[in-house]
Amino acid sequence: MKLSKTECMTTAGGDTEESRGNRLRVWSLPSVQSAQSWVLSLGRGPLRALTLALIAIVLLLVGIGIIMVQSASQVVAVANGEFPIEAMLRQGAYAALGLAGLVVFARLSTARLRKLSWLLLFLGLCLQLLVYSPLGYEAGGNRNWLRLGPVSMQPAEFMKLVLLLWVSSVIAAKKPLMTKWLHVWLPILPVVALSMFINVLGGDLGTLMVLAVLVFGCLYFSQIRLRILAGIALVAALGIAVMTMIKPNRVFRVLHFMEVDCLTNREHANDMCWQSLNGFWALAGGGVFGVGVGNSKAKWSWLPEAETDFIFAIIGEELGLIGTISVIALYVALIVVLLALMGRCVMPFSISVLGGLTAWIGAQMMINIAVVLGYVPVLGVPLPFISAGGTSLVSLLLAVGAALACIREEAKYSGRSDDSVQPLGSAVMTE
Repeated sequence: MKLSKTECMTTAGGDTEESRGNRLRVWSLPSVQSAQSWVLSLGRGPLRALTLALIAIVLLLVGIGIIMVQSASQVVAVANGEFPIEAMLRQGAYAALGLAGLVVFARLSTARLRKLSWLLLFLGLCLQLLVYSPLGYEAGGNRNWLRLGPVSMQPAEFMKLVLLLWVSSVIAAKKPLMTKWLHVWLPILPVVALSMFINVLGGDLGTLMVLAVLVFGCLYFSQIRLRILAGIALVAALGIAVMTMIKPNRVFRVLHFMEVDCLTNREHANDMCWQSLNGFWALAGGGVFGVGVGNSKAKWSWLPEAETDFIFAIIGEELGLIGTISVIALYVALIVVLLALMGRCVMPFSISVLGGLTAWIGAQMMINIAVVLGYVPVLGVPLPFISAGGTSLVSLLLAVGAALACIREEAKYSGRSDDSVQPLGSAVMTE
C-alpha cells in the first residue's frame, strides 16, 4: 500500500508534523496577530469598536512618545558620546516589553489577576523599601530609584499598577459590605497609606498625588457612598499636607511657587525659575505649526528633563499649538473610550479597574501639562505613554492589558458574544 506524504511524516507516537506544529503554536507566546484575532472575535458592535479605539489610541501615544523622546534627547546623547538613536532604541525596547506584557495580561482571567494582585502587592512594597537600601539612589532631588544590576527602575511607578489591581480585588471581594465605612477603610487605607509614606520619604510628591487620585477613582466609580468618599478625601488631603511639610525641599518649592512669578521676576531666572521659564519659551517658540521634529532649541541643554517631565514643552516647540492640542485630544478620547467601556461593565472588579485606570491617566496627564504651563509647582510627573522611562510605560501598558482582560470577561458574562469571545491566541490555534 502506498503511503501519503502526511502518513510518511507520522511519528512513532502517532503525531504528524502538522499536529506538532499546532501544539507548538498553542504553547508559543502570544503574538500581535493573536491579539488582533482576539479583538476581531468580539464581533461587530460598540464593544469591538471601543476596544479597537482603545488599542489604537494607546499605540498612537506610544509611537508619538518614541519619536519625541528621541528628538528631545538626541543632542544630549551626542554630547555625552552616546549612540545618537540610543534613546529611541531604549524607549522602543520598553514599549515592546510593555506591549508583550499587555498581551499576556489580556490573556489572563480576572480571577487570576485578583490572585496575582496580592503577590504584586508584596513585591511592590519590597521594591519600595529597597529604595532606601544601598541598591537605591537619588536623582533630581528625589530618592525613588532602584538599580538592579544593569536595570534601573522606579518602584513608585510600578505601585500604581499594583494598587490599581489590588484595590479593585478588595472592592470586588467585599462589594456587599462596601456600604459600611469600616469595610471601605480596611484594609485599603492602611496599605495605601503605607505605600504613600514609603514613597514620600524620598520626596516624590507628584507620584503621591497620582496614587491618591487613582485609589479615589477606583472607589468613586465603584459607587462608594459620597459621605465615605468625602471622609477619605479629607484624610488624604491632610496626609498629603503633612507628608509635604516633613520634606524641607518640597516646602521650599511650594512656597517659591506661591510667592514668585517666574515670568516677571528676573532675580530667580537663573535658579528656581530656570526650568519653568525655558518650558514657557519652548512652547512660545513653537507658534501654531511648530519648528519641526528635531529642530527644538530648548533641548540643547536649556531645558532640564526635556525628554521626561517637560516633554510636553518639546512637543509644543516642535509640533506647535496644533501638535499640543492633538496630543490633548488623544488623551481626552482615551478617557472617553475608557469611560464608555466601563459603562458596559457589570462586574465590580472590571468597573474598578477601568475607573481607576481612567483616573490614573487623566490625573497624570493634567498634572504634567499643568506643571509645564506653570499652574502647579514642578512635581516630576511623566506624561503618560509619552515621557521617557521604562517603569512608567511598562506599568501603564500592563494596566491596559488588565483592562482588556476585563472587557473580554464582561463580553462573556453579558452574553454579547458567546463562542466568539476567546482567550488571546485561540484564534491562532484554530487557523
